[in-house]
Amino acid sequence: MNTSSSPPRRMRHAATLADVGREAGVSAMAASAVLNGARTSARISEEARQRILAAAERLRYRPNATARALAEGRMNTIGVATTLSRNELNQYFLEVFNGVIEAAAEEGQNTTVYALPDWRDGAKRIPAICDGRIDGLILLAPLLDREAAQHLPEHTPLVSIHANCELPGVTNLESEEESGAHAAVKQMLSLGHQRILHVGGPIESLGAARRVTGYRRAHAELGIKPAADHVIHGDFTVESGRRTLEHWLRRHAGEPLPQALFAGSDAIALGCLETLRARGLRVPDDISLMGFDDTLLARSAHLATVRQPLRELGHRAVRMLVWRIDAKWRGSNDIAPTSIVLPTELVPGATLAPPRTTPLTIA
Repeated sequence: MNTSSSPPRRMRHAATLADVGREAGVSAMAASAVLNGARTSARISEEARQRILAAAERLRYRPNATARALAEGRMNTIGVATTLSRNELNQYFLEVFNGVIEAAAEEGQNTTVYALPDWRDGAKRIPAICDGRIDGLILLAPLLDREAAQHLPEHTPLVSIHANCELPGVTNLESEEESGAHAAVKQMLSLGHQRILHVGGPIESLGAARRVTGYRRAHAELGIKPAADHVIHGDFTVESGRRTLEHWLRRHAGEPLPQALFAGSDAIALGCLETLRARGLRVPDDISLMGFDDTLLARSAHLATVRQPLRELGHRAVRMLVWRIDAKWRGSNDIAPTSIVLPTELVPGATLAPPRTTPLTIA
């Protein structure tokens, strides 16, 4: 019989309860009772208990987390579903995801990311994701309409961040996007900028629409009516900012250059910055620029922007999801909030200044 002083044994596979039982001279059921703390372990002698513990140490036995989770009916794993570009690193996602994994670790949760090709077809895949492998799911910036939302499962707790519409049974976390846009444009107007171009996100995006509303409200409060073609739409990407602005400048060649540009995201702003510099225009000497998000790249570029509490949104989403999972586990009828809104704030940067005294013409 091996003793507890024997060195650890190397095995060709991860040790199982059957291996521990054989090593200790007991059944796998007895080994399971001792190592998993079952009530039946009280009927096992102290001498047998010590043999089992010593055998587990020698074999370097580790409980099978998946098997235990299946037995308990809870995986202690949450999912995050979103769409990711193949061509560009999504800074928005990284900021939120940092918050998600931090909070998940604090809550003792594993995290699995599910990359969807797009939200229209991706919504149909979500029920398959919620097949028991995760306890709950965070939908990150889901561009879902009410029809697509019908595919969301009712048996799995769901939380969304910046949802495009109200999703039945889902708690949505978002930021004060309209107020943030309003504050940004109001600041530009207060510096003396009159011609402010807005390069925004997708026309079907609720967040993009809120930014436009804030842009227009800031103008209306001062009795200024922006030109109709000074609001343009693209995607929330660097490439879209670069391409969309370049096309707009070509269409308006020979006209006065806008005094300032308000971008619907930091990614758009950085793309616009590349286009402006490629044309020999100086920011902010020739044209001011503001973004929206306050991502790592924006901070590195000292971009004036609007800060969304992206990491905090990730933190709060995890905590709300775990609360909903716990409520389901307890069979609680506690009602979760339908919406949680966090404030935005202006972030000063090197890309914002008063307008130049003499206007420039678009080349």
